[in-house]
Amino acid sequence: MRYDCLIIDDEHELADNTCEYFNMFDVKTAAVYSSAEADEFLKNNEPGLVLLDINLSDGSGFELCKKIRQTLNIPILFISARNTDDDKIIALNIGGDDYIEKPYSLGVLLAKVKVVLKRFAGSAETDGSKKTDYDDGYLRTDSANKAVYVGGEEKKITSIEWKLLEYLIENKNRLVTKNEIFDKVWNDKFTTDGTLNVHIRKIREAIEKDAQDPKYIITVWKEGYKFIAPGDN
Repeated sequence: MRYDCLIIDDEHELADNTCEYFNMFDVKTAAVYSSAEADEFLKNNEPGLVLLDINLSDGSGFELCKKIRQTLNIPILFISARNTDDDKIIALNIGGDDYIEKPYSLGVLLAKVKVVLKRFAGSAETDGSKKTDYDDGYLRTDSANKAVYVGGEEKKITSIEWKLLEYLIENKNRLVTKNEIFDKVWNDKFTTDGTLNVHIRKIREAIEKDAQDPKYIITVWKEGYKFIAPGDN
């Protein structure tokens, strides 16, 4: 069965309240309370997005995220009362698309989820124009399959990282400001610089020969980023 959202959180009351609230606004949502229940749910159902707590009664949300990422490339948003930078960096590095701190406003969280679902659904559709693949002999993108190849080897990146890379390539050799990225890639005002920085770093680790000395994605200090094609810089 298809669901818009799956909540995985061992705080039963909070998970149930969030689930009920989302369903009231036509975001079809289910809630489970452990890693084991999540595994069983995912065998028979397909969510469009996952809200995942870090601390689960039978394991770590970090480990569950890595497991989900082995088979599904859907948005995973961590929801947690843990608010250290280390937790946020780990969450994004292992495949999370965003990190939302508890306690959260149900209305704000719903708005965030709707934006992510719309963005993810939109990435699977065309906007009336054909996307142009990139290929310089070393780095190649395949828009039809949302795949990235480096030296002939496919690199795994998340859906949001694909959209971010694609947007930078479409605007190559031009400064793309952070605000423009938030508007055009994330389509919301909730995303932080920290989240963007982590995803940029992960893309660099996937496509650059040396992520510490990037040649493709160049930082313009305090402003944004440029994608530079070989020979253009």
